[in-house]
Amino acid sequence: MDTVFEEMYEKYHQDIFNFLFYMVKNREQAEDLVQEVYIKVLRSYKHFEGKSSEKTWLFSIAKHVAIDFFRKQKSWRRRIIEKFDWGARQLQDPTPLPEEMAIQNEEVQLMYRCLDKCTMDQRLVIVLRFIQSLSIAETAEALGWTESKVKTTQHRALKVLKAEMEAEAAKGGMRREKIRVE
Repeated sequence: MDTVFEEMYEKYHQDIFNFLFYMVKNREQAEDLVQEVYIKVLRSYKHFEGKSSEKTWLFSIAKHVAIDFFRKQKSWRRRIIEKFDWGARQLQDPTPLPEEMAIQNEEVQLMYRCLDKCTMDQRLVIVLRFIQSLSIAETAEALGWTESKVKTTQHRALKVLKAEMEAEAAKGGMRREKIRVE
């Protein structure tokens, strides 16, 4: 088990960290949640039947850990809105994360600000599909949904994002006539 666990950790640690970071937008909290994911993995690996890939199984556990984190928060609805204030700089580390460097792009920064207009389910799908690059099938497996629900949620999320980004761009005077969200 130790070797299997070490291989799984090496292979997926960064993906799980990135997913949780995008969900909680706080480096230290994401690190704590990653530890919680791997504690759950250690406790339940003997029950893993291999019906899904290890990667989607890990993302499923990470999703539940993130949701549990928000549920445990006092007045969790208010905190979810605060946690998804993508424009706020919550990281104190002077060394920028790769994600921070990408955020410097104006359109990407705009997208992050507009993500808070999406529902939790829509955010989950956007992060898994477009940031973690999971397929529709893998996303469905990780979330415990049907592929149809993932497609529908993705479609609605992109529609919300596009509308919000265009509205923000119009308010902010962005030069682009149309925002491309694909």
